[in-house]
Amino acid sequence: METYDNWIDGGYVASPNNLRMATTTPFTGEVWAEVADDPAAVDVAVKAARAAFEGEWGTMPAAERGRLMRKLGELLTRDAEMLGQVESRDNGKIIRETGAQAKGLQSYYDFFAGQADKISGEKLPNPASNFLVYTEKVPVGVVGAIIPWNSPLSLLTWKLAPLLAAGCTAVVKPSDITPVTALLLAERAPEAGFPAGVINIVTGGAEVGAAISSHPGIDKITFTGGGATARHVARAAAENLTPLVLELGGKSPQIVFDDADPDAATNGILAGIFAASGQTCVAGSRAYVQEGIADEIITRIIARAATIKLGDPADVATEMGPAASDAQRDRIISMIDQARAEGATIAAGGVVDPELGGRFVRPTVITNVTNQTTIVREEVFGPVLTIQTFTDEAEAVALANDSEYGLAAGVWTVDVRRSHRMARKLDVGMVWINTYRNVSPLVPFGGTKQSGYGRDNGLESITEFLETKTVWVELEGATRDPFVIG
Repeated sequence: METYDNWIDGGYVASPNNLRMATTTPFTGEVWAEVADDPAAVDVAVKAARAAFEGEWGTMPAAERGRLMRKLGELLTRDAEMLGQVESRDNGKIIRETGAQAKGLQSYYDFFAGQADKISGEKLPNPASNFLVYTEKVPVGVVGAIIPWNSPLSLLTWKLAPLLAAGCTAVVKPSDITPVTALLLAERAPEAGFPAGVINIVTGGAEVGAAISSHPGIDKITFTGGGATARHVARAAAENLTPLVLELGGKSPQIVFDDADPDAATNGILAGIFAASGQTCVAGSRAYVQEGIADEIITRIIARAATIKLGDPADVATEMGPAASDAQRDRIISMIDQARAEGATIAAGGVVDPELGGRFVRPTVITNVTNQTTIVREEVFGPVLTIQTFTDEAEAVALANDSEYGLAAGVWTVDVRRSHRMARKLDVGMVWINTYRNVSPLVPFGGTKQSGYGRDNGLESITEFLETKTVWVELEGATRDPFVIG
C-alpha cells in the first residue's frame, strides 16, 4: 500500500495531528493508498502559500513564471503514462480516457504560460490635465482550489494553470476519493523549478474542505463539484467575504432534429452520457429526439447500450468502468428504482452488472418520462440516459430550458440557421453543434443558473484570479482646496 503525506512548501509534510484516511480502487474495492486527513494542515499550507506569494513567486518576472509552467507541462507529458494509470486506478475511469487526459495536460500549461507576460492594465483618459491615471492587473493572492473526483488531474490543471499565470499561489484539496494524482503533479513542481510554497496539496475529507472555505488567509476559492457542497463552501466563504468561482453540476440536454445524421447523433449521445460512466458534469443525460427520427434513434441507442463493454479500467478494450464509490453506485441504482416507481420504462440496463457486480452499473436508457420525472430533473452522475420526443423547435427549446441547471447542451442538425437559433435560445453556458464534450484550454468552460458562475479555461479564466488596481498620479503639484473632492 502506498502512503502519502500532504505536499506543503515544496515537499511532503506530516499532518499536525497525524490523521490518516484510506483510498480504494473502484474496480476491486481494495484499499491501495493512505493519505493525510487533517484539517489543521490547511493553516500550515496557507502560510506557505502566503510566504511564496509575498516572496520569490510574487517578485518573479512573468515570463519566468511562464517558463516554469511550460517545464511542468513537459514533465507531466514525460510521466503521462504513469499518471493515467494511477488516475484510472484511483477513480475507475477507463485507461483510454485517463491516459488521453494526462497526455493533454501540457497543452493547458503551454497556453496559459504564454499568457503570463501578456497581462497588463491600461492608461485611462485624463480626467484633468494635471493627472495621469492608469490601471494595473494584480494577482488576487492565495487561491483555495477544491477539486472533484471524476477528472482530478484535468480539473486541477484547469484551476492551476490560469492562477499560476496570474501570479497567484495555491492550496489545493483534491477529492477524498481520488487524492493521489494531485500529489504526484505537485511532486514535479520542484523539478520544474517552482519555488517552495507555490503549489500546496492538502488531502482529506469534508473537514479539510471546510477549513479551506473558511480560512481568512484564502483570497479566492475556486470549486468544482456538486451544488449541495457548493452551498456549504459559499456560506463558509461569506464569513470572510471570500469571492468564488463555482463550476457545478448539470443536467445537459442533447437535442436531435429530424435532419440529423443518425450515426453521428447516436454516437454523440452515447459518448455524451456513457463515456466516463456518466460521471462528468457535462454528461448529456437528457435526450430529446424529434418525432420523425425518434424510433430510429431510440432503437439504435438501446441496442448499442446493451453492447457496451464493462470491465477492468486498465484494459484498453474496456469501454466503461465502474462507479467511483459504493455510495455513488447506490445513489445511481436508487434513482433508477425511483424512476421505475414513477412509471418510467427501463429500456436498457438499470441494474448492477450481474457478472461483474461491485460498482458496475449497466448503461441505462429510460423512456416514458416527462420533464417532471425526478430522474429527468436531478443530476444522477452515472450512466443513465432519459429519452423524450418533441414535435418542433419551440418545444425542444422549452423542454431543454426547463431545468434548474444550465451547463451545456448538444444540438444535432444540418440546418445551419437552426443551429445558430438554438445556440441563441438555449439557456446554458456552452452549446455543442453536431459534436459533444469537446474542451480546450483556449475555450471558456462554465454554466448558468444552478450550474455555477465564473469560468474555467480561456482567457476569461485568468481574469478570475486578477484584481484591477487604479493609480492616480498628480503631475503638476498644484495646490487645491483640501475640503473639495476632485
